[in-house]
Amino acid sequence: MFHKPLDVIFPNPPAGLDFHALDPERVPEHVAVIMDGNGRWAKKRALNRLKGHKAGIEAVRETIRCASDTGVRYLTIYSFSTENWKRPEEEVTGLMDLFAKTMLAEVDGLHEENVRVRTIGDLSKLPRETREAFDEAWEKTKDNTGMTLLVAVNYGSRQEILRAVQACVREAVLQGEQTGELPAVTEELFERGLYTADVPDPDLVIRTSGEMRISNFLLWQVAYSEFYCTDVLWPDFNRYDFLRALLDYQSRDRRFGAVQ
Repeated sequence: MFHKPLDVIFPNPPAGLDFHALDPERVPEHVAVIMDGNGRWAKKRALNRLKGHKAGIEAVRETIRCASDTGVRYLTIYSFSTENWKRPEEEVTGLMDLFAKTMLAEVDGLHEENVRVRTIGDLSKLPRETREAFDEAWEKTKDNTGMTLLVAVNYGSRQEILRAVQACVREAVLQGEQTGELPAVTEELFERGLYTADVPDPDLVIRTSGEMRISNFLLWQVAYSEFYCTDVLWPDFNRYDFLRALLDYQSRDRRFGAVQ
């Protein structure tokens, strides 16, 4: 269900974009977003890449608000991958500082909107200030009952899968020592080792800037997700682009491998 009237969520729609076509009963429960194009946005304007990342904050803010208002229950944003450490040191340092400052600046507003903030990924490698900002956001919002915002930071799906396999092995060894029999490795057992163990798989994955890659993002979880790719660079992505993604999703016939 929508948490606000549609004409409040989408007050000035572009010509030809009908927000009334959005079906409240078919809004995806979980939307995951690969936010791409900050660097290209900056390059087009002869700015350094960090300026592009800063410009992308407003798109993050608007996407969170729009997702929550339209009834999305889980929103995952791909903020920093395990591969992003290969970027220039100045950019990485700037990003870590930006994460900390943005999270601290936004957490009160997210809390007022009843949004619960959590992270997925290995936070142990983050600078202390960045890690503490995410921890503070979790502590402040963990009892909220609205949309859950998952920030994927220092996240890589291959590493997550290895982590889940290692958890399976540990549990199998422990149970084998106790019973003398090794347990069957099931999907349910494996999924308990994922960062998203208590979160439904994404219904919709959005990727901006015209790229068509998964980029080591939620490889296990997106097995039956619908994908929506747009040429819009992330800093230019707004609530009407999000609406287009939702409408496109609702036009699909999701069969999950079945014949219909």
